[in-house]
Amino acid sequence: MPALTPDTIRTATETLSHLTDYLHDNPEPAEALALVEPLLDEYTGVPVQLADALRALARAVQDHPDTPRSAEAALLIMELRTAAWEQSDQHALHYVLDDLRRLYAKTPPPTVRCGRCR
Repeated sequence: MPALTPDTIRTATETLSHLTDYLHDNPEPAEALALVEPLLDEYTGVPVQLADALRALARAVQDHPDTPRSAEAALLIMELRTAAWEQSDQHALHYVLDDLRRLYAKTPPPTVRCGRCR
């Protein structure tokens, strides 16, 4: 695996930005759900990965010998951990996708009426 750089992470966030722009153009719901599904996977989705990354960052900063042992540093590390828990709470968003799919499966397609028919 190649080394991570800020540019590789920026590329990932740019992809998310492109997805957001695409979704603003109102694609078909089935396509939109399929595109968002990997982001909300309950095991590997963005909420889970971001939470894990925030926890790992907090641990890396806390364990580094150059990190000051101060109340300010402890507070900042705690903020990272709190943010990680908040992200972890979003892991259940994949259920929303399931519910939306079921909603569309129950909804009959719109009826097209002829202008001359009554």
